[in-house]
Amino acid sequence: MTTIGLSHLNLHAKRELLDELKEFYCTVVGLRNGPRPQFRNFGYWLYAGGDPIVHLYEADPDEERDTRVVTTFDHIAFDCTDQSEVEAEIVRRGLQYRATKVPGSQQVQLFLKDPAGNGVELLFESIDA
Repeated sequence: MTTIGLSHLNLHAKRELLDELKEFYCTVVGLRNGPRPQFRNFGYWLYAGGDPIVHLYEADPDEERDTRVVTTFDHIAFDCTDQSEVEAEIVRRGLQYRATKVPGSQQVQLFLKDPAGNGVELLFESIDA
């Protein structure tokens, strides 16, 4: 077997948080809500271009997630455009973020957290003029 790419990120939460995540990934990250198969649980598929790259699905009412687990997950990264527009939206929302430049390149990284506390990187090819 040869892996040929990364298919999607799946986030699982109660409905209220799920809706906050959808709003964040659509307005801050720039994904769009699109078609999703009729799975048993409610959810959203969020698209970049023609690909559903973030899947959100609702937890069962009595389901509890173990938040005490040790994890090595740090962040998910998205290739983005329009850095100044995205950064203005982040500031307008009062979100905490950190901007860095990839050493030896013109790439800019913006690091922030989604409403569930997951790390998100927004990667821009070059510094906006």
